[in-house]
Order: sequence, then structure tokens, then C-alpha cells
Amino acid sequence: KYKLMSKEFPSRWDVLEDNLHADCRIFEVYKRRFRRQSDGVESDFFVLDTNDWVNVLAITPNDELVLVRQFRYGTKEYSLEPPGGVIEKGENPIVAGLRELEEETGYVGKDARLIGQARPNAAILSNHCYFVLVEDVHKTAKIAFDEHEELLTELYPVQNLKSMVANNEITHSIGLNAILKLILHRGL
Repeated sequence: KYKLMSKEFPSRWDVLEDNLHADCRIFEVYKRRFRRQSDGVESDFFVLDTNDWVNVLAITPNDELVLVRQFRYGTKEYSLEPPGGVIEKGENPIVAGLRELEEETGYVGKDARLIGQARPNAAILSNHCYFVLVEDVHKTAKIAFDEHEELLTELYPVQNLKSMVANNEITHSIGLNAILKLILHRGL
């Protein structure tokens, strides 16, 4: 069993310098110099600043989850994951989720609600990913991919999600977080 050694938190780090290192279209890389408060140790760290993201957990009347399969440049592999994308500055995550769902899959639905959020990778990313649940979705709209998108929409029974995760059919970490929130939300 895990035992907390101290009730105090580790020392905070103060930002001494914050400089734009690279502008990479969908994110900016900052080189930040930090100093640890407890002992004065200083070091440089690189942080990716980007917009928040949204993943949509869209459920059909037949209790199927709408997922998309797409090529991912980082892994050079196909990934099965919930539809989603970038939240524009000032945009509500639910509005962004409904927009992304319609653009990427042609599905629309009712009663969208936020069921969670996560930090995609707090070590290097500054943003959040929000998880929006939309139920009773139907394919009624035309797909409108962004310039760099090409996705295949697939439907999977919600009851199969645990086995799909266990069998590594879904490996995208943010998609896994979204599915975990759905499983917890539904008490599966």
C-alpha cells in the first residue's frame, strides 16, 4: 500500500525567464527557466502551450459509441479514438465538442454535457482536454474535415469498451481518459 511520507507538498518552482522558442502552427514551444524554492536549484524546461482540446463521447440510440480511426503522425500508426479537436480561444467546450463531432463524423445529438477533464501531459503541456457526453446522436450532417484530417467513423457497443481497452484496440491516452470518464459516469 502506498504510504505518504510527508503531509507537505514538494517545493514549488518559480519562473525566472519565459521565452518563445518555436511557433509550430498548432502549439508554441516556450523555454522557461525555473528556480526551486527549497534549495535554489535552477534549470531550463520546455513547455508546449496550446489551446485546450475536447473529446466527444457520442452515444447512438442503440448504445453504441461513435469512434474515429485516423492516421497519427507521431506514431505513424492508425488510432481508434473519440472524435474531438481544438477548442478555439474563448469557445465553450460543449459547443466545441458538438462542432467537432458534426465536422468529423456527421453525427449530431442532444443534451450534451461535460463529464470530466484531464491534463494531457502535465510535464510538457499546459492545456486541458474536456470530455463531452452527447447522447441520442444521429448521422444527419455532412462531414467537413479540416485540411489535415481524414477519418473513418466506426460504431462500437458501449458494453464492449472495457474489453477493447484491455485488448489494446484503443491506445490513445486522451481517448482512454475520456472512455474511463464515460465508464465511471455510467457505473459500468
